[in-house]
Amino acid sequence: MIESREPRPTLAQAARFDDLFANVEPRLRRALMASYGFEKGREATAEALAWGWEPREHLQGIDNPVAYLFRVGQSKTRRRRFGLIPVRAEWAEPWVEPKLAGCLAQLSRNQRVAVVLIHGYSWTMSEVADLLGVKVTTVQNHADRGLDRLRRGLGVSEL
Repeated sequence: MIESREPRPTLAQAARFDDLFANVEPRLRRALMASYGFEKGREATAEALAWGWEPREHLQGIDNPVAYLFRVGQSKTRRRRFGLIPVRAEWAEPWVEPKLAGCLAQLSRNQRVAVVLIHGYSWTMSEVADLLGVKVTTVQNHADRGLDRLRRGLGVSEL
């Protein structure tokens, strides 16, 4: 029998990681799904959180663990040439414009992430900037350009 060289975590350490997981996982999952689509986004989330278990004490001291684990998820998942928009027939979702998924797929990755997180999940621009490691003005540009492209693609004029 091979013994683990790493000491077992105490109950307090495990509970702190559970609290961190509960706070970080939903936001991390949404961000990675916005970047990579449903399947790869969930896979990247699982990879990032599994990786985060090892340096858990270090991770709990980080100011923005979502952004840190977002980068881990990016590096653990193979990049695609284009992102996919999650489409699942069994979801009971509200009505959405049928051409929206195709138009979102036409956006650049950064434009899609900015538009989906800001307008779909109500993230602030500074939260998206922290996540992507860019300035708030860059996120503003991505969101504005992405919305303009979406409007043109859907044939919608700005009110």
